[in-house]
Amino acid sequence: MSIETRIGIIGGNGWLGNAIAHAAVASGTLQGSRLTLSGRSDRRGALEVPDAYWTKNNEELLARSEVIVLSVRPEDFPGVTIDARGKLVISVMASVPAQSIAERLGTDAVVRAMPNAAAAIRRSFTPWFATPAVTPDGKRIVQALFEACGEAVETSAEAHIDYCVGMTGTGAAFPALLAEALVAHAVQQGLPPDFAKRAAKGFLAGASQLFAGEEGDTAKIVQEMLDYRGVTAAALQGMLKHGFKEAVAAGLDAAASKAGELAAEGRT
Repeated sequence: MSIETRIGIIGGNGWLGNAIAHAAVASGTLQGSRLTLSGRSDRRGALEVPDAYWTKNNEELLARSEVIVLSVRPEDFPGVTIDARGKLVISVMASVPAQSIAERLGTDAVVRAMPNAAAAIRRSFTPWFATPAVTPDGKRIVQALFEACGEAVETSAEAHIDYCVGMTGTGAAFPALLAEALVAHAVQQGLPPDFAKRAAKGFLAGASQLFAGEEGDTAKIVQEMLDYRGVTAAALQGMLKHGFKEAVAAGLDAAASKAGELAAEGRT
């Protein structure tokens, strides 16, 4: 679906706002001429988006746009003082509740979405939640915008977005941590560091493609390896025995707790 609506991205020169803008234009989902980007530092830190209009004035962005994307840090949200009455607002801020956004900006049509850093290469998984005031046309715009960044899925519960801040919103952080663990062990066993890093990154980047899409059943992949009872099974059993699932659960619990704290702060 191509988007015919005019969209403004507040924070369009930040890494995420800029990634969304590039993905939308590069995919042909949105013409650059329908896009307005704002940032406190003009274009500094952002790549050029063909035909997009740049401004430092959010009121100018508001006047030029029917849909507003909020791509600012949560702590900077109090500085956003626009009146978005009658407009659809899409927030990619972590842990700022939809109600807080609606009350501050004067609109009931609010979407919360949680893309990640892979949006820059159009491979982000983006869950999104819409308040009841968001129209079917508004939802189609949201879905098209984030499909341009990768895969997009609507959820019926805002709490799922808060959880995904610490899960899918982490982008490459969790795989990078696994890569660091693999590299550290390989180096301990005498492998050269450069070789170990290339091996770990190549392995993770390539293996992830095996469960991309609908046919990639991760549970089936793990069970097949366990049933084979070979070297991979021994590795998996060793990791599970030493608390692999528990360590992941502890990390996600900590992330959810932090997201809850930030959400509570955003309601005050």
